[in-house]
Amino acid sequence: MSDQQACSGCGFTHQCICHRIPNTESQIHLVLLTHENELTRDTNTGKLLQHSLKQCQSFIWQRKTPPAELLALLNDETHQPLLLFPSDKSIECQQAVSDTVSERTPLFIILDGTWQEAKKMLNKSPWLQTIPQVHLDVTSESSYTLRRNQDSGHLCTCEVGIELLKALNEAQPAKLIEDYYQHYLKVFQADKSGHALR
Repeated sequence: MSDQQACSGCGFTHQCICHRIPNTESQIHLVLLTHENELTRDTNTGKLLQHSLKQCQSFIWQRKTPPAELLALLNDETHQPLLLFPSDKSIECQQAVSDTVSERTPLFIILDGTWQEAKKMLNKSPWLQTIPQVHLDVTSESSYTLRRNQDSGHLCTCEVGIELLKALNEAQPAKLIEDYYQHYLKVFQADKSGHALR
């Protein structure tokens, strides 16, 4: 790989880590509804989930036109949509899954953006507001350091996916993705400094 050209897979210039991307599977389905601002941010971690979890899809949020393919998923009676968004009316995700009719596969939707963007996406999307809201009971602090002014207690998108898998007793894929995520953070800092990780 050229020193000047970023890898189209992992996005790094000085070291490709595509060979480190895990190939994991889950009993749940995960949807990232991505704010368009995230598409130009190299600090976005939603792509790590999408690359490493087979049951993860990504759609771009648009205020006026919900993605048709996502709407079809939400209306598919084999799925139980759940919006991962902590609020006064959200319930704990394990309880939500246990309350789900057994033949329906949980379909978790994560709003992929800053906390401010996620709130805007929900407030401006009536079709999202009809989906039951769930939250995670997480006590660990975020290790995400790629953006400034991060509020305490907020996790990045990849960490949310990892904690969701842990909460639903999918420890193995959670560990594989977490190991990749932690390595990614180290490589990111080195790559932005203009050298390979030593």
